[in-house]
Amino acid sequence: MDTVFKGEHLLPGQIGQFFIVLSFGAALISFISYYFATTEDAGKNDSSWQRLGRIGFYINSISILGMGTCLFYVIYNHYFEYHYAWAYTSRSLPVYYIVSGFWNGQEGGFLLWTFWQAVLGNILIRRAKSWERPVMTVVAFSQVVLATMVLGVEILGTRVGSSPFLLLRKALEAPIFQNPDYLSFIKDGQGMNPSLQNYWMIIHPPTLFLGFASMVVPFAYAVAGLWQKRYKDWVAPAIPYALFSGMILGTGVIMGAFWAYESLNFGGFWAWDPVENASIFPWITMVAALHVLIVFKNTGHSYFTATFLVLISFVLVWYSSFLSRSGILGDTSVHSFTDNGMFWQLVIGVLIFLVLSVVLLVARWKQLPITKKDEDTYSREFWMFVGSVFLGLSCFHLLVVTSVPVWNAMFGTKMAPPSNIKMHYNVIQSSFAFVITILTGFTQFLKYKKTDVTRFFITTGLYLLFGALITALVVYATGVYKLNAVFILVMWGSVYSVVANAKILADAFKGQFKLAGSAVAHIGFGFLMVGAVIAAGTSSIISINNTGEGFSPEFAKEENPRENVLVYLNQPQKMGDYTVTYVGDSVSTPNVFFKVDYKKIDATGKIEDEFVLKPKALINKGQMSASPDTKHYLFHDMYTHITMFYPVPSALKGDAEENGAGGHDEANDDKNYDAPVSHEVKPGDTIRYRDGYILLKGLNKEAKVQSIPLSDSDVAIGANLEIVTHGRKYEAVPVYMIKNGNVFDFARKVDDAGLKLRFSKVIPENKKVEIMVYQQPESKKKFIVMKAIQFPYINFFWAGTIIMVIGFFMSILRRKKELKTV
Repeated sequence: MDTVFKGEHLLPGQIGQFFIVLSFGAALISFISYYFATTEDAGKNDSSWQRLGRIGFYINSISILGMGTCLFYVIYNHYFEYHYAWAYTSRSLPVYYIVSGFWNGQEGGFLLWTFWQAVLGNILIRRAKSWERPVMTVVAFSQVVLATMVLGVEILGTRVGSSPFLLLRKALEAPIFQNPDYLSFIKDGQGMNPSLQNYWMIIHPPTLFLGFASMVVPFAYAVAGLWQKRYKDWVAPAIPYALFSGMILGTGVIMGAFWAYESLNFGGFWAWDPVENASIFPWITMVAALHVLIVFKNTGHSYFTATFLVLISFVLVWYSSFLSRSGILGDTSVHSFTDNGMFWQLVIGVLIFLVLSVVLLVARWKQLPITKKDEDTYSREFWMFVGSVFLGLSCFHLLVVTSVPVWNAMFGTKMAPPSNIKMHYNVIQSSFAFVITILTGFTQFLKYKKTDVTRFFITTGLYLLFGALITALVVYATGVYKLNAVFILVMWGSVYSVVANAKILADAFKGQFKLAGSAVAHIGFGFLMVGAVIAAGTSSIISINNTGEGFSPEFAKEENPRENVLVYLNQPQKMGDYTVTYVGDSVSTPNVFFKVDYKKIDATGKIEDEFVLKPKALINKGQMSASPDTKHYLFHDMYTHITMFYPVPSALKGDAEENGAGGHDEANDDKNYDAPVSHEVKPGDTIRYRDGYILLKGLNKEAKVQSIPLSDSDVAIGANLEIVTHGRKYEAVPVYMIKNGNVFDFARKVDDAGLKLRFSKVIPENKKVEIMVYQQPESKKKFIVMKAIQFPYINFFWAGTIIMVIGFFMSILRRKKELKTV
């Protein structure tokens, strides 16, 4: 007899699983129907197979919406009997993070991917016209493969996919699940990774997955062109979709960089993490493909290269997914998922689309419209092709080094990545970037097929010289000249690209508007590279620790003590050009927000600048994850994050340990203070202590203590105290009580002043009272350890991204206008 488990809500999971199976079946029907519509009904205007293919895809789309609705219902209602809800959410999460919890796990990510692919498929059904049948065959097939990733069924003893509706008791093995009432012991979920609790994670993954999903459209056009032997016809309709893919995926990647900059504490916007690298593989090859597609469309050259780059871009989407989701990068990346039992299924997913691409290219090789004539050396198409080759080489280098764990797994080797991986990537990728930025400049002065060589050299030489002069000023003013020579070259190439394309943009406004999109995109890329070189290359640590304090051996394993300063509560600390003061903190469980006051004071004592930053530390199951806060200026950012603090606020004691300083027992709280000092005072008197003074402003004879009722014979007196320390004022009202003939006193803590105050005695003969002052020793005082970094000119990086996206969008509009009915 099956055990009946109490409190489980099985219906939403059963409905959701039904939709998963239905989506798989509908996608399979759509794929088969579109395949026969393409082959059996070729040439027929009216095709029953085509109608069935559409119906199947519509059902697939509705099913995806259904399963998404069911999953959100499970998450929103905290049904922790489902593994997905338990593993990635908790009751304390606000609604907007519950929304992002939808794609927090692998299964949710695949659902997001297949949702966007369904949206794009529905657009293609309406707009692809004569290309609908073969293109939708490929898109529907991609939906079939994606559906298997969330199927979660066993076939011949092998589990296919991982369902988001898997029950917790079936996902984990533990004695608790032998209890029919196990849910009464599961009060909350594991929660969300602290670093993911950022607003960028609400918009970054949907944008990124739209970029990944959109790659299927140019891929489908390329496959359809090879399959149908319409080798040239697919290029024009594919270009707008390829532009869209490049625009959206690039935006998603930069959103991830902004998330890292605002939420993570590695001090920057790009760390060459393997998963970060993997996300840009397909973007690089698609940008290269775009340029070669345009070359082919205008000249008929480089057909194979264009087709190959389009095909490999989608294959790399799958390879990127394999790297981040198979667990193979578990030891080298902070972003990768753990293995969810889908390693070989992800490998098969990569191989399916790789083999399909290779087979089609080989089968059609002899018929491909490959030109025998070489491009003219002084033609735009030749140098656009060269630029695309360098983009491909850049991607190849990233792929080879990032995939070291894959090579080790495949060949049983023990290769290690370069010892200084960041410098390795910076130098080599900067070398590629120099060539690419130079090419984005001078190719704009070339013409397709034939160029006036003399005029070209004069124009290019002048702009290269002008770019060099500006670069000299920039590198001197920003300190870039102190860096490796390759970074100076990148700066030159980037500045040259901006000024050269600015000239092209000016010409566009004179009537050559078709060049405007590419010019704007290249200007944006140039600014992006300028900002990246200056901000990353010349950022400076201003929290220099000259005391020799190492904090602890554990701290030194994660952080450089020399780059972190200790700041006690309310005690100003000199830090570079600033004086910083830790002025307090606040708790919004599970976050602690620290308030750090920055002041820049000139030689006369006048405050030139003042602001307060609120970096936060998120405490989750005893682990601290720090998120920075940043003061943004037009020409630089002041970036600050907490690396250690003491003590953990009492509101978080249940979830956390004291960060590197040991805990304390609340029952023996007096041990956390020096021996108390007794003071007999009357209203108006002042008590001096180490860090300031305490004023007894008066006595409140109607004081109350929460939840303690008083009779007419009971007495409760409060001492109204004002504490002044380091220029700040606090108030406290300790209470002296006589109840039922017994004497009690209720102390009050002023944590920000490091004090505990007791009203311990009334001395009526002297009209005085006794105040006991407990002061924390120096070793117990509240403090933070913080790291502050100044990023100069980083706004060029963000502004360049926006400009580049605008350029992509302008190009999409242009290509759509050019596109004739196909």
